[in-house]
Amino acid sequence: MRSTVAVALLLVVLAVVPTVLAVTFQVGDTGGWNFGVNYTTWVGGKTFRVGDTLEFNYGPSHAVFVVDKAGFDGCDGSRATQRFSNRDTKIDLTRVGTIHFLCPTPGHCLGGMKLAVPVLASSPITPSPSPSPSPSPSSGNVENAKNVASKGIMSYGKIGVAMVLMYGVMR
Repeated sequence: MRSTVAVALLLVVLAVVPTVLAVTFQVGDTGGWNFGVNYTTWVGGKTFRVGDTLEFNYGPSHAVFVVDKAGFDGCDGSRATQRFSNRDTKIDLTRVGTIHFLCPTPGHCLGGMKLAVPVLASSPITPSPSPSPSPSPSSGNVENAKNVASKGIMSYGKIGVAMVLMYGVMR
């Protein structure tokens, strides 16, 4: 009986831990996937890890293409590995390395609508990202802090449910 409880507890922990640490990033914060957003600056200060999600929100004149470094550098989406145009694209980060995105609409990538995201291995100890201690509306960190906070609340809820279920199993 005790081994069954131990196995059940281990399975719950393994199911909950990745969710606790994953973060959803709103690309461009309140600016979204659009002209006028400096995506190089947006990436700065953020830590992206395997298990995190990028959410692109954009209008009908934009799209999101996942490209290789050459496509990114040359603003060429012809060999894109993934193509999205649903105006609300969520992309899970599933591998370590830099992932490149661009808007394929003529002139958009050349106008700055491209994003290179360096992805690190998931961390079992430290959640990502670390928002700045005093986010200011002009820095875009407010949205990042909201993402971290909302993810944390959801995670605590999942841990609480798991603990209640385990209590029931152990009785």
